[in-house]
Amino acid sequence: MKPRHKRAAIIVGAVAALGIGAGLVLKAFQSNLVFFFTPTQIEAGEAPKGRAFRIGGLVQPGSLKREADGLTVRFAVTDTAKTIPVVFSGILPDLFREGKGVVAQGRLGPDGMFRAEEVLAKHDENYMPPEAAHAVEQAQKAMKAAK
Repeated sequence: MKPRHKRAAIIVGAVAALGIGAGLVLKAFQSNLVFFFTPTQIEAGEAPKGRAFRIGGLVQPGSLKREADGLTVRFAVTDTAKTIPVVFSGILPDLFREGKGVVAQGRLGPDGMFRAEEVLAKHDENYMPPEAAHAVEQAQKAMKAAK
């Protein structure tokens, strides 16, 4: 094999390896990407079907119910316009309360129940994730415009 052919084979091999590596990285990134949706967006059908995503809003007062097993909790997340029921089995964060901000990660079931795998409570009285704050603000504006 001539030196020119060896060099061309090495270049072609390197480009192929780089392409395969980039493809694997993009596939891994795509499978770990989790989007954030509000209850209003979920009701509108904007949330992905069969994929994990995050839902954020406020825990609706009076919706918190604990099951007999001591670990399963049912509550509703609202953005003041729409409400989505959530079920979670596990230990809730210490700051989790009715009327407070929450972000839950999981999947939406065919029955409309959001099955959370992880629940995060906001850590400060004045802090809310920017997406959740914007969503609550938009929902409140929509409710005022409808009145």
